[in-house]
Amino acid sequence: MKILPDGMQAHLDGGATTLCWCWKVVRKDHVTLGFTDHDNDLTFDGAVFEAASGFSASDSRQAVGLNVDNSDIDGALQSGRITDIDLANGLYDDARVELFRVNWNDVAQRVLMRVGTIGEVTRDGNAFRAEVRGLSHALGQQQGRLYQRTCDADLGDARCSVDVSVPEFAMSGTVTKVLSSSRLQSGDVGSAPSGWFTFGLLRWTNGANAGRAVQIKSHRTADGVHVFHLWEAMRGAIESGDAFDITVGCDKHLKTCTTKFSNAVNFRGFPHLPGANYVTFYPNSDDPR
Repeated sequence: MKILPDGMQAHLDGGATTLCWCWKVVRKDHVTLGFTDHDNDLTFDGAVFEAASGFSASDSRQAVGLNVDNSDIDGALQSGRITDIDLANGLYDDARVELFRVNWNDVAQRVLMRVGTIGEVTRDGNAFRAEVRGLSHALGQQQGRLYQRTCDADLGDARCSVDVSVPEFAMSGTVTKVLSSSRLQSGDVGSAPSGWFTFGLLRWTNGANAGRAVQIKSHRTADGVHVFHLWEAMRGAIESGDAFDITVGCDKHLKTCTTKFSNAVNFRGFPHLPGANYVTFYPNSDDPR
């Protein structure tokens, strides 16, 4: 049940209303944005809600229980505060969204209708659609560890303990040749052998993709030239001279942890987990075991 502020119920009972929708978006980097479908900007709750931002909302359904109540926000990339690059770089992933019903003639008369987080974002030309997930969505996420052969720690985190900031594991470089939107060459990443940066992380430090980090699908070296194939095509154009920081990769296997990082003592997988063939074993008199 929604509790309405003083005066709002009387406003609703009056028949003719001056209501609008307002969205407050709080990103993970603490940037707060506000949008409204009203004709003029509104200010409340410490945010300016921008008018004519191209935002609209789909129908929202809510039910009793733990079912996930999702809805969609449609928008156009006409707000100067929402850019195609920011969406592609994931700056809005898992951002908190608060949806208000507001009397634009008196913003003190408002009610918080729902709270959620931004899930999948799809783009088509100059338009986008963002899924707003209900708070119960978090209950469906993995908790704890998985019993699996490979390591479930992130390279360099507290459970892994490898120092990825040392020169052997972290380097900087620049693009010397662009092969495609997901492949590039660089000649100044040291003498790392082929595969050294496979599954590593490349973070752009300037250019059209500055600030975006992407995982490396494969890395090979020939005659001092490094070729990086990225898992995702860059939304912004890659140019020769674009700079990046790069971090070594790990395939999460015990052999790699031992030989590449000398860190087997902190391996967080279960390499001796019986495989599917173990289930099919049966007694055999000819088997010396």
